Amino acid sequence: MVTVTGIENGSPCYGKVIPGDALISVNGHEIRDVLDYRFYTTVKHIECVFCRGGEKFTVAADKDEYDDVGLDFSTFLMDKKRTCRNKCVFCFIDQNPKGMRESVYFKDDDERLSFLQGSYITLTNLSDEDIERIIKMKISPINVSVHTMEPELRVMMTGNRFAGEALNKLWRLAEGGTGLNLQFVLCRGINDGAHLEYSLAESAKLKTLISASVVPAGLTAHREGLYPLEPYDKASAAQVIDTVEKFHAAQKKRTGSGKYYCSDEFYLIAERKLPDAAYYCGFDQYDNGVGMLSDMEQCFADALRDTESSASGRIDLATGHAAYPLMRRLAERFQRKFPDRQIVVHRITNEFFGPSVTVSGLLTGGDYAKQLKGKVGKVLLISRSSLNADGTLFLDDTTPEELERELGVRLYTNKADGYDLCAAFAADYTEN
Repeated sequence: MVTVTGIENGSPCYGKVIPGDALISVNGHEIRDVLDYRFYTTVKHIECVFCRGGEKFTVAADKDEYDDVGLDFSTFLMDKKRTCRNKCVFCFIDQNPKGMRESVYFKDDDERLSFLQGSYITLTNLSDEDIERIIKMKISPINVSVHTMEPELRVMMTGNRFAGEALNKLWRLAEGGTGLNLQFVLCRGINDGAHLEYSLAESAKLKTLISASVVPAGLTAHREGLYPLEPYDKASAAQVIDTVEKFHAAQKKRTGSGKYYCSDEFYLIAERKLPDAAYYCGFDQYDNGVGMLSDMEQCFADALRDTESSASGRIDLATGHAAYPLMRRLAERFQRKFPDRQIVVHRITNEFFGPSVTVSGLLTGGDYAKQLKGKVGKVLLISRSSLNADGTLFLDDTTPEELERELGVRLYTNKADGYDLCAAFAADYTEN
């Protein structure tokens, strides 16, 4: 049973349901959350049972199959988010400094968000009933943080004695036809080397494997009292790449898709050239930092070829260490075609989390302000990923408006997309 908070004008329930009514079932099926609601309302005829003041009543209506019923609920999930029960040795959230807003410390492990928003889950939160529901509803794909296919090692890494047996759910999902995107977060000397070889070989047996990414554990400067972990260096990162590329080549030959990929970060640490965009076979793990830089470079080149611009004057771009070399190359390429546009690229060190954190998405307003003070012109471009979903706050609770005042600039954000970046370089900011 879920409580209704609003009704859309003209919808099947408009004029019959009011805020505060509780939705009990649709066509005889209990409604517990957004997955139930979306699945059971995707029909042409609905009979919804509600409760108001202890009395039940039914609303029946005909509609187009994929039309929404028009009900609003207090949360996106129509339920509370499921929190993570694990104590992973590499958990990034445990490495957050104290004093940040409460939402930053929330550990999500919710299969509904995996399907709806692409987040990764460990399967340790799921019951047998949950697995059957995923299969029945044909919810696919599901993104799973596996880390290792060895049950005992997975128990050690996650700090959850049920994490090893939870791997059985992975096989059940595959047998049920659920597409799987896997993630292996590597901790140097723990689940790499022969352990990684075993994990990739085992995961290749999953019938519905779509892709698998291998990413290094993110280590901040705030690991006091946590499990001792060693960052990857050039040689150890290169060993990981060699292992993954071997499996990629085998899968490409066997299935036509490489399926196995290292994150961009491994290539940067190893100081190796990133594969070109074609290597990533559709970018199944783009949002996991896999192939993002190669795709941006390819899309930027395509956009630049068709771009015409009369813009002139200076603009500044600030980015993290990971993307800095690419941003420099793209800025220089743009300026060769449009010499009247001056683009100054700034490399920002993450002092908030520590210099080993190199992505733009974890830069704070304070880091931007401190390192750019007195160094920028009137227009500053930064990655949209540095801000929260609403675009209103950096991780340190600084606002974009505060950063603008501090630096005396007009702040613009761009997506991690080569077309968007090229358009930002070409824009005329004199009228804004």
